Amino acid sequence: MDFLKSLVLIVLLLSPISLSDAGSIGVNYGRISDELPSAFKVVQLLKSQGIDRVKIFDADPAVLKALSGSGIRVTVDLPNEILFSAAKRPSFAASWVKRNVAAYHPSTQIESIAVGNEVFVDTHNTTKFLIPAMRNIHKALVSYNLHSSIKISSPLALSALQNSYPSSSGSFRPELVDLVIKPMLDFLRETGSRLMINVYPFFAYEGNSDVIPLDYALLRENPGMVDSGNGLRYFNLFDAQIDAVFAAMSALKYDDIEIIVTETGWPSKGDENEVGATLANAASYNGNLIRRILTGGGTPLRPKADLTVYLFALFNENKKFGPTSERNYGLFFPDEKKVYDIPFTHEGLKHYRDGGGHNAPTTGNRQVAPPISSGGVSKSLTGSSWCVANGDAGEERLQGGLDYACGEGGADCRPIQKGATCYSPDTLEAHASFAFNSYYQKKGRAGGSCYFGGAAYVVSQPPKYGRCEFPTGY
Repeated sequence: MDFLKSLVLIVLLLSPISLSDAGSIGVNYGRISDELPSAFKVVQLLKSQGIDRVKIFDADPAVLKALSGSGIRVTVDLPNEILFSAAKRPSFAASWVKRNVAAYHPSTQIESIAVGNEVFVDTHNTTKFLIPAMRNIHKALVSYNLHSSIKISSPLALSALQNSYPSSSGSFRPELVDLVIKPMLDFLRETGSRLMINVYPFFAYEGNSDVIPLDYALLRENPGMVDSGNGLRYFNLFDAQIDAVFAAMSALKYDDIEIIVTETGWPSKGDENEVGATLANAASYNGNLIRRILTGGGTPLRPKADLTVYLFALFNENKKFGPTSERNYGLFFPDEKKVYDIPFTHEGLKHYRDGGGHNAPTTGNRQVAPPISSGGVSKSLTGSSWCVANGDAGEERLQGGLDYACGEGGADCRPIQKGATCYSPDTLEAHASFAFNSYYQKKGRAGGSCYFGGAAYVVSQPPKYGRCEFPTGY
């Protein structure tokens, strides 16, 4: 009897620990804005909200210094722009680690390095440099004896998958498998690191709101959907997308690699055509996701796979290119007030209730009917039109718009890669025009989708750049 009492006591003592280790919530601290508080104030904000993990998109000294001694665990990023140097010159990688990691750790608790970000959709064709850069950065960590405490990975966009529905059919794009996916997974296995992925159910819902129930996308109570391939029932799109990645890795015999979600979020405001981008939906998605992660349990395919998830993003960022949604993913306004009230800790969850109803998707204060086109995007303009770059906008705006369109915007930029059909003429204006138009057509030529911070405009005649043909629809 004494033994049983002792056993029960041990279980009771361990239960809270197990709960707190069930999953972890962090936040992406982007800074494409001219109205944000100082890094020191940001650290105080994170601590006041109980957020103990943060990911930044560089290795800014002011931010890393402000985080020193805070107890907040940090993921830094080696930007895509310097992948070539890190891959080709081990001395460059060693110097980067010395200046941006070793100089701050362990006072600033750097726990991982994201080498690049969504490299496969980078217009600068940096994919071939990714694995050599990761290995050179790892060698540099070894030289400082930091390789055990600091892990290396590289965030993938979900577009790295060839198939994602149903989840059981998840597979990587064939052209990436031998080139980079297998070498990356081998590296992660060798170093005990996790695969970083960026997952946005919002994008899937926005483009397919006629077939994806809003409650399913927002992690609200719903009947769920059964995967026809394995019979598992999914109750939210987030889990389904994660399991598509697990299935893709399993198909390549990498069942032992864990996943960390480096970006996910939902915009609180959008353009008229951005179905579902509302304050209520953003609050529901992020609040329900936090509850789902912190209360433990994995996915239907990996029920023991507790996840670390980084919400995107800490602040609304007023200088970002793209549609209105891009500037409204923030959990906080620049004045540090919450955009909507959700908890970030176990304690806060005790009183949390999703305030969202089971309403039709809205944009602004107006209800919209689900789109009727096959792609799930309403065609707001009739006749043929194209989106082209404004050559007078300046190099910075054109490059920023190009990077967005080919990256987060999901434009098909393969034809402007070196050797492809629309690579020539090799000018920023020509490449930006093709990317802008691809994004514009994918968005159904909707109002506001050909803007890019004033770097683009609509034309009614087919653009002419060399022998390149611009598509009019997808």
